[in-house]
Amino acid sequence: MKSRRFLLFATLALTLLFTACDKGNDAPPPDSASPGTALEKLEFRYLNMGGYVDILELAEDLGYLAPVKLKNVGMVAGGPQGIQVLLSGDSDCAISFTGAIIKVAVSGAPVTAVIAAFGYDTEDDTFFGKSGFYVREESDIHGPRDLIGKKIAINTLGAQAELVLREYMARGGLRKEEIDQVEFLVIPPGSMEQVLRQQQVDVAQSGGIGFNQGVRRLFRTEDVYRNFTAGAYVMSNHYLRENPNTSRHVISAMSRAIKWAKATPRAEVLARLRQINIKRGRSENNAIIDVWTGYGIVSPSGALKDEDFQIWIDWYIRDGQFKASDVDLKKLYTNAFNAHAQPVAQE
Repeated sequence: MKSRRFLLFATLALTLLFTACDKGNDAPPPDSASPGTALEKLEFRYLNMGGYVDILELAEDLGYLAPVKLKNVGMVAGGPQGIQVLLSGDSDCAISFTGAIIKVAVSGAPVTAVIAAFGYDTEDDTFFGKSGFYVREESDIHGPRDLIGKKIAINTLGAQAELVLREYMARGGLRKEEIDQVEFLVIPPGSMEQVLRQQQVDVAQSGGIGFNQGVRRLFRTEDVYRNFTAGAYVMSNHYLRENPNTSRHVISAMSRAIKWAKATPRAEVLARLRQINIKRGRSENNAIIDVWTGYGIVSPSGALKDEDFQIWIDWYIRDGQFKASDVDLKKLYTNAFNAHAQPVAQE
């Protein structure tokens, strides 16, 4: 509980600081860019996760991002942390679970989701091929009710893993007071399997690669939610207003990369992702890339739609975290900077 409160206070503090510096820019900015106009910036700062090749990096490697060059400003463990860095002004974008974007927007942060980042579509097209929640082989945990009173390791509080777990338990018939008896512990992704085997936790999240022998998967995200965009790239309204041409160029380049990844044979995509990983020179392994089957983005162009956010708005309202009147769906995202986004109804 103390960890949750610290995260909430830290996020709100950064939100207030950034909002004070960007007063009057709380609404999603209009797309004032026009094709052929000069780019305001030729460098785009971003964060990455270890072993993960995101769409921005793929777009640059394909040549779609030129003349803009990427600058990596650090690594993050999850979406809420990435949004904090974005709000501090140290990054130009962040990848976050759409539910976390909603929570930050409701708190007053001037940010907007601009293009899909990952998800779970109906063709098992998901980057995290063996993602899910694991228990030890001998564990007596076989279903939702068995989780009452247990310790669960997740990468960050308030993000996708926690909400999916809570929904898994709710669908299993657990009441809110029973779900609240579960203890969520923040553990670095690389230590998940270790703390599970050492019996420090009862359940551990795997972000993409399956654990080794002696453990079994309790359930997958796809077992709870299917065919949905789970995460998006989010940018500050200030950046979008001040750099509309660069924003349109970068976001549209990502859209082209999404289309390329969907249309290209998996073996060819894997080869390119491995090469990107090697060229980065960060001594990262290819374990996650080896199980890559896609980014899981439902929309062909990465365009966002109401349903990507409404699913979690409804969840938060049911959970009593805020009221429907607290959130303006139309201010959460925009497709205006995605030159390749068709009307969602046609996609």
